[in-house]
Amino acid sequence: MTKRKALYEGKAKTIYEGPEPGTLIQYFKDDATAFNAKKHAIIAGKGVLNNRISAHIMTKLEELGIPTHFIRSLNMREQLVREVEIVPLEVVIRNVATGSIVPRLGIEEGEIFHQPLVEFYYKKDELNDPIVSEQHILAFGWADPYELEEMVHQALRVNDFLTGLFSGIGLRLIDFKLEFGRIWDEDGEVYIILADEVSPDNCRLWDSKTGERMDKDRFRQDLGDLVEGYQEIAKRLGLIPASGIIEGGSVNEKIAEQLEDIENAQAKERKLRAVKKTKPGRKNS
Repeated sequence: MTKRKALYEGKAKTIYEGPEPGTLIQYFKDDATAFNAKKHAIIAGKGVLNNRISAHIMTKLEELGIPTHFIRSLNMREQLVREVEIVPLEVVIRNVATGSIVPRLGIEEGEIFHQPLVEFYYKKDELNDPIVSEQHILAFGWADPYELEEMVHQALRVNDFLTGLFSGIGLRLIDFKLEFGRIWDEDGEVYIILADEVSPDNCRLWDSKTGERMDKDRFRQDLGDLVEGYQEIAKRLGLIPASGIIEGGSVNEKIAEQLEDIENAQAKERKLRAVKKTKPGRKNS
């Protein structure tokens, strides 16, 4: 990796200054964390797999007209992305009950929701990312009604696509979380685009036949080797050879470096939708 100034270091990624104004480099680490970093480990190959899976999914979403910050992969651990102002919210879409919602609402794990359930969490590590309502978001100015509606609209479209994508490779999409960012054009118009990553780190994925968990719950709940699950997802998506890229607990860098780079060609032609061009529509609850 070319030596660049680090701007931010998170639990799973480090953000560096980009080669051009308005760009950043997103570096995927091998760190695995759970319970707000109370549980932590370094797992060889995790960052390589997440980088490749997220790059692939971001390009597919862009093809559907969902704008993302992803521009192209640079190497096995880095992506070139657009610089955005991150909205301090996590948008969570739940299709099946598991995780924190089970004890919070006293429902049975595995219950299938009749329609996707949308939740919002305030991104604040020291507060353990508390769940918040639309009223909290608007009252504290974390997003305005137009931005909020656009994030939900995009998140539900992502859910539709990912459900089909993973179903096609024998996986059930249980839930996932997304982050969004703001960008502005030369006229000061604001746009909301998908940021961060879409990978097994922030998607719960269960094998359709066996129910085996292939995501970060393997690490959270000691359910099996984390990289084994991530690598299986990458294999099924056709992103790595059937033989894998992790050997004996380390990355086969010769194979990893030979993997074809992923580029978001649609980004050059994207037509963004300004969030303030139409009034937000009120949906019946």
